[in-house]
Amino acid sequence: MAGAIINARRPELNVVTAGTLSVNGQPISFRTREALKHIGLEAQRHRSQQIEHHHVQAADLIIALAPEHVEWIRRNFPEVAHRTATLKRLSRDLSHEGDLAQRLDALDLENATLVPWEEVIDPGGGEVDDFINCAVEVLRLCDELCSLL
Repeated sequence: MAGAIINARRPELNVVTAGTLSVNGQPISFRTREALKHIGLEAQRHRSQQIEHHHVQAADLIIALAPEHVEWIRRNFPEVAHRTATLKRLSRDLSHEGDLAQRLDALDLENATLVPWEEVIDPGGGEVDDFINCAVEVLRLCDELCSLL
């Protein structure tokens, strides 16, 4: 959802989405599609992919929706921990001033303690309404972050 939202809000950015435990090539679920439709978006051509070395090396910023995703990146790709954070932390803490790399460095992300408030609750296994609630939350957070990118 975050990728579709950021793509819609900031089409000039090159947004690539990938998961920490994904099966490659899967389309979005019916519930995700309905949630995106609820917020006026779609991702018809989206296919899941596992995050790989070439993804993280090319990324200026790696956005996670949960602390355990940040922990996974830190374990598997420690060289990019300084530019990996949760959507909630970034939307709250990222400064407006300076270039992106400097602003990320100021957050000291590789040493940041990950805390429960940073998690966007995964609606997986829930009903369509759970996915819609998640989409509304992610939309708000992405809108806040997009104004800072």
